[in-house]
Amino acid sequence: MEPVDRFLRGCAFEARRPPGEAPVPYPRADPGPLGERLPRDTWAAACIPVGVRLEGVGDVSVFELEYETRCDDLGYRGDGAGRSFALFRDGERVAELPARLGRARVRFELPPGGAPRDADAHFTLYLPEGMKPELHALEVIEGSLRPAPRRPRWLCYGDSIAEGWSASGPAWCWPAIAARELALDLVNLGYAGAARGEIASAESIAELEARVISVTHGTNCWTRTPHSIARFRAGLEDFLEIVRAGHPDTPIVAASPIVRPDAEKTANRLGATLEDLRRAFEEVVRRRIAAGDGALFLVEGLPLVAPEQMPDGIHPDDAGHAALARALGAALSRALHQTGAPT
Repeated sequence: MEPVDRFLRGCAFEARRPPGEAPVPYPRADPGPLGERLPRDTWAAACIPVGVRLEGVGDVSVFELEYETRCDDLGYRGDGAGRSFALFRDGERVAELPARLGRARVRFELPPGGAPRDADAHFTLYLPEGMKPELHALEVIEGSLRPAPRRPRWLCYGDSIAEGWSASGPAWCWPAIAARELALDLVNLGYAGAARGEIASAESIAELEARVISVTHGTNCWTRTPHSIARFRAGLEDFLEIVRAGHPDTPIVAASPIVRPDAEKTANRLGATLEDLRRAFEEVVRRRIAAGDGALFLVEGLPLVAPEQMPDGIHPDDAGHAALARALGAALSRALHQTGAPT
């Protein structure tokens, strides 16, 4: 048996039991003092292990994983939240097996089709994250598998779009795709229904080690928790100020909200349309760049996803997530190279 924790990636916080709450094996927000100041909806999203995965290197052909899932009601996100384990080898999916509710084992037999073994093949195993799995043991039965070297860490802050809603599975959300292509250790801080630029989230990001950071929120500031234009602008200024204080030289890619047809010209109860909030987002980022922040990069979100790539009018489908991965992945790559950040 291999200690499964050695293979875990995408985890930035220690597993702890917040006072009076059930244990959260792989929290995506600080369960300590900072997390206690987060809104309840942000913490609820952070209890789902989005982006948490196993990564190993070797010529393994047969292995088993012992796990325990905690729920099978995936809510609005549905099957896209993950009902299976998806195994990738060197960036290509090679197997996908269903997960069961409760404690169970899943067995992978590789390579399919008699493909030759590669002692340095890189394996990534994506989890059925919506079922809130906890991993207990990894047993290599044939071949070898060692923990993959640590890759440069990418802190990806955002909302349900970063979390991967409407993608067909966790491996196909835009941050997962971009991380595979850029060989980054994705820490997904996408909080569905939340992520409005809370100060506690900014402080958490400021304290974490990172090679690159992305900030992609705004839609939930239109209606779920309505913001005025002035409040949104000031909140983004403060958010970026705190993140930058903790990361003086780290490249930050800031992408304004993608299109949402029903919100573009519809004012919320404080008079702001999504078009207004997007303009404010871009103005804040441009002003900071003009003031001398050479490690801050703006991506205009409006043209990145076509409305026909959004089946519910809010979240991208697989084609939309792929489009986001291309555009934002390219922006992340440029930011890393232009700032001289090693990868």
